[in-house]
Parts: sequence; structure tokens; C-alpha cells
Amino acid sequence: MSATRPMMKGTRSSCIPDSGKVARIVSYVSLLIVGITAILSFPAAQAAESGSAQEVSRVDSPVHYDIRVHIDPLERTLKGRSVITANTREELTLVIGRRFEVLKARVDGESIGSSATVGAMRAWRIPEEEKLPRRIEIEWRGELSPLDTSLDHRQTLGQNEPVSGESGTFLPDSSGWYPYLAGELASYDLSMELPAGQRGVVAGRLAEESESPQGFRARFEFPAPTGGIDLMAGPYIVETRTIRSAGGKPIVLRTYFHREVADLAGEYLDSVKGYIDLYESRIGAYPFTEFSIVSSPTPTGFGMPTLTYLGLEVLRLPFIRATSLGHEVLHNWWGNGVYPDYAKGNWSEGLTTFMADYAYKERESDAAAREMRQGWLRDFAALSPSQYAPLKSFTSRTHGASQIVGYNKAAMVFLMLRDLLGRETFDRALQTFWREQRFRVASWEDLQRAFETASGRNLHVFFDQWLTRSGAPIVRLTKAVRMKAEGGSHHVLVTLEQPEPAYRLRVPIAVHTQQGEKIHTVDLENTQQVFSIETDVAPLEVILDPDLRLFRHLMPQEATPILRQVMVNKTTVTVLLPESGPARDAAEILATKLQHRAPKLIPGTDNMPATPTLVIGLQDQVDAWLARHELHRPEDMMGKGSAQAWTTRLSDSTTLAVVSARDIESLTALTRPLPHYGRQSYVVFEGAKAVSRGTWPTRPQAVKLD
Repeated sequence: MSATRPMMKGTRSSCIPDSGKVARIVSYVSLLIVGITAILSFPAAQAAESGSAQEVSRVDSPVHYDIRVHIDPLERTLKGRSVITANTREELTLVIGRRFEVLKARVDGESIGSSATVGAMRAWRIPEEEKLPRRIEIEWRGELSPLDTSLDHRQTLGQNEPVSGESGTFLPDSSGWYPYLAGELASYDLSMELPAGQRGVVAGRLAEESESPQGFRARFEFPAPTGGIDLMAGPYIVETRTIRSAGGKPIVLRTYFHREVADLAGEYLDSVKGYIDLYESRIGAYPFTEFSIVSSPTPTGFGMPTLTYLGLEVLRLPFIRATSLGHEVLHNWWGNGVYPDYAKGNWSEGLTTFMADYAYKERESDAAAREMRQGWLRDFAALSPSQYAPLKSFTSRTHGASQIVGYNKAAMVFLMLRDLLGRETFDRALQTFWREQRFRVASWEDLQRAFETASGRNLHVFFDQWLTRSGAPIVRLTKAVRMKAEGGSHHVLVTLEQPEPAYRLRVPIAVHTQQGEKIHTVDLENTQQVFSIETDVAPLEVILDPDLRLFRHLMPQEATPILRQVMVNKTTVTVLLPESGPARDAAEILATKLQHRAPKLIPGTDNMPATPTLVIGLQDQVDAWLARHELHRPEDMMGKGSAQAWTTRLSDSTTLAVVSARDIESLTALTRPLPHYGRQSYVVFEGAKAVSRGTWPTRPQAVKLD
């Protein structure tokens, strides 16, 4: 190991739904200490296996935290003491949030000395030491920020402050609420004390707890090396159920729910059991001893090892148990059971999206799965070239563009890999990967080796082009010619083209005959190739990739305009038609919410720009603007609802999105709901409720044969 250490904390996922998608976020704390270069690598550590169950047992972790904290939500105070044991000789960096007062800090009995301050953190350099183990003792206290339940989910995701109040406490790992060694995976024991009526939880095994009029106490153990600790507390009603894993070990399931949603506990426990059964059968034994669902008074959607933290309103959504919950359970294998090597790219989000969100759609129907693939490709079509990035550079979701690459593109890469190798080989490779990498840091290269071993194939070209190249291939069906029948068979010559540098692609081609449709897969390796496809019946039409199983740039007729194109494209300009007053303010707030940034404004009197454009205004203003540009409102939306949003593709192929509201109140009502409809071509609202929505029809790349 190098003497330098990465300044990187553990991960937590975000599963707040956004247009039916599940998102995930990774929290970072970056510190620049003079003389220390931050590198993104972790020490490999593997959990010991306990028989066939492979349960998490005490691991020979190089770093261990023994933490005791007392939290008073009403006073918003925290007091803590930690003993850190480190069995490593290299230089270390001790970090804690700057908002906390350090009362005592010693290393091997000696005062730790002065700290450096960077941003919201303070840090101490701990020199190399031959004598092991090293013992670091630190006591601290501080005031927590007040809990703000008015934040929306995106604002909540961006919060890195420790917050507390009577209805809930959330101490995110990234806030530095406890002292940690930067860049080091660590096991821990954590004891907490809270006032009577409050209960708390962190990731790990609940070793003991007690409740009395004097307060609540609990101790949690996390014996495997992990990246960080998030703490949640609140006035919870706890329901517990014990199930058995496939190997026979007990797994304790719990709900920590506010009274408002306590009646949902049984349904959530049933769902978690189903997901654990599913993924044990597909991957291997569940790696922990428990799993908890914890309710939050804010619109949170986080996942950590052994638990997920969901907002009260999120828990009430009927589809969460069938989508986001399973995604977070699966992250206990991918992300929190095998850790991504962030320096080489985060593979866990794409694999989890593929095996959870997409798998649920496959289980629902072929049409539902195709619709999800189409959504992924439409989302990618919404990006500008400046937003393209290779998969190897993806670490966490920071905005819509990174999610489109790190989640959607990566999931489709796994789909294409499964299509290439077959389901049995694909699953066998993942089972091997799991057995070999449990509680280790693993990279895309480790995944590649697992798939190569299982398949006996060299997959270098496949992984290299999909991981290191940004953007996506452009494949065009330029020509199809039917040849004369010979000996009872028929032939069609199909010409495919792609620009330099050429990808090596398996391209599905459908040939329609009077007897139906048959898919043929051809290997495209050059910028232009002609393929001869034989059929038993005279071919009538040739269609390129009709089921959308190839990750590629959609042609304009394949990618109908959607609202997301003006939401995530950095080149989008915005026209606010109200000139002043409350209507202008409401329009600007909506534009900011839609684009998650300050809008680039242009006057409504300007000519139509050659870039994606968002227009927002009241109904009469919108009609006048449309008339000036010789455009019109879609006929089937005339007079419907209190507000409308729709897209159209202009003659120069740029996308125009228009938001029209009947009055100021109707415009203001769109602020919360409209950003969640980015996948739609049009939406009609009555107040804040969407009463109609959909996408414009598409046309595949096809050639009819004479």
C-alpha cells in the first residue's frame, strides 16, 4: 500500500423515484492536506465465511471504530467518544466535521497536535508508525442543524449537514459527524443513547437494546470493512420478523416506522423477504444478518448496508415496494457487499439497475421491458455531446446526465452482454464474481475476468469499447435489396453504415414476411458492410433493431422529442413570456426546477434559436408567441386542463418544449409535479395533477422491399 490515502468516504444510495426511475447517489468528502496526494484505491479485505451460509462474521479489518454517542433531538446536541484501532503502519489522516468541538484527541497516549481545515472538515496527519496496533482516542461534541421538512427530495439529497428534531434525526456519513480515517474501510461497534420515545439505527447487526423512562440505548456491530456510517433516529414504532436464508441462517427484518405509516410494516416486510429469496437464488447468500426499512420525515430515499431510509410520502407510494425497495435490497450484494473501485468506474449502479429495475419490467411483460429500453435510449438522445462521458469515469449521480450514463447506459451494457453470452453463462459469471469478491473492492476489470472465465471467451473488445468510449454508436440502415429466389429460398442484401472509428456490434435486423417477423443478428465491424440474409418466404420489409436491444444513437424518427431534452441538455435556452410580476417569478422558478440550474434566458422577441428551447408563459402569451413563429398548439390538447406542456421537433431537428398555463395559480402548481415527467412528450394538468400524458409516435429505421 502507498503511504498516501484516498480522501473518500462510504456510499449510500438514493432511491427517490424520478419519472419511474431509481436513482442512486454517492457521498464524497474531499480533503486537500499539504503533502498528501489523494488516490482512489481501497485496501482489499474479505469477510470470513461461516459454513455454507457465508454470513458476515468478525473480519480481520485493518481499522476498527468503537463509538459511543448521545443525541438529544430536542436540544439538537451530540456528544461522542471514539476509540479507533488501526493495524496499519502507513501515514493516516483523521477527519471530523469542523462544526464539532474536539474535547480530547490522542494517538497512542500522546496529544494529536494541531489540525488543518479545509471546507467543512478538519483533519490531522498521523505519521507512520512501526508499532501496532495504533490507538486513537477522541471525544467531541456539537450542535446539529434543525430538521427542515420543507425541502424537496433533490434538496434533501444535496444536504450534507447533520440534522435533528423531534420527528427525526439524520446524521449523514458525509457530514463528518464522527471521527474517521480518510480512505480506510473499517469495521465498527456503535452504541447510542437517545431520550425516551426515540429509537435509532445504523447499518449492521443490532447486538443489544433497552428502553426505559430514562431513555433508549442500543449497540450495533458491523464486523465487515465498510466505507462509512449514517445514523437515523426518530419516534419509531418497530416491527420485527425473522426469516431463514437459503442456507438456513436467520435474517432479522425490521421496520422503523413513524406512526403515520406503521400500518404498512407488514407489507414491506413481506416484500423484503421476497427480494432476499430472489437474489439469494440468483447470486448467493445474503451477506448480512438483518435488513431494516426506516421512515424519514423528509422526502429521503437512501440505501445503506442492511437498511434503506425512505420518506413518509415515498413509503406511501404504491409502486415503491415493487421497484425502489428491491433495488435497495440488491445493493446489499452490489455496492455494499462488493465495493466498486471508484478510481476505475462505478459498475454497481448499472448492474443493480439491470438486475432490479429492468428485471422487474422483464417479469411484467416484453412490452414493459422494451418501453424501459426505449426510455434509456431517448434519455441519451436528450444529452448534448459535451455531456457524454465514458462509463469508466462514472462514480456517482450528480445530475441527470450522469444518471443517464452511469445507470441507464451501464444497465444496457449488461443487457447486451447477457444477449451475447446467454442467461445461464451470465448468471454463473455473477455468482463466481460474488463468491470471489465479497467484501472486497472490485473493478470493471474484475467483472470482465469473471465473464471471460464463465464463457471461455476473450471479451476485451466488448468491455473496452463500451467502457472507454464516450457517446454511442450511430448505426444506419441505408439500403435493402431483395434478390431473386434460388432453389426455393430468398435473399435480401442489407447495407449498414456507421462512422469512424467503427464499433464492433451485434446488430439485430428484423425481416418481415407474410408469415411474420424473424430477427437475424449480424456482426457489424466496418464503417459499411453488406449482409446477405436468407429467408424461406419472400421478404417484405427490413427493420433495424426493432426491439431496441442495442445501445446506440436513435435517429430523429426513432427518438420523438421528450421534455427531458430541454431539462438535461446544457445548451438549452429559456424564454419566459411574462415580462414582470408574480407570473414572471413563477415562470422563472419553474424553469429553474426543470433544469436544476439557473436558466439561460433569451428575449421572447428573438428569432427561434438553433438549440433546444424551453418556453413558459400564460395561455394568451403562449398562443401569441406560437403564432409569431408560425407554430401551433397540438389540436388534441386544445382547451384541456389548467396547464399543458408539450414538445415538438423543429425543421432544424432541435427540440422545442412549451409550458402553457391558464393563470398564475395554474403555473405555480406545476413547480413540484412537472419535473417528474421528463420522459413524456406531452402532459396535461388540472392543478397539480397530471390528467393526460404520453409520447409522440415513433418510426423505426426500415426499408420496404419491392
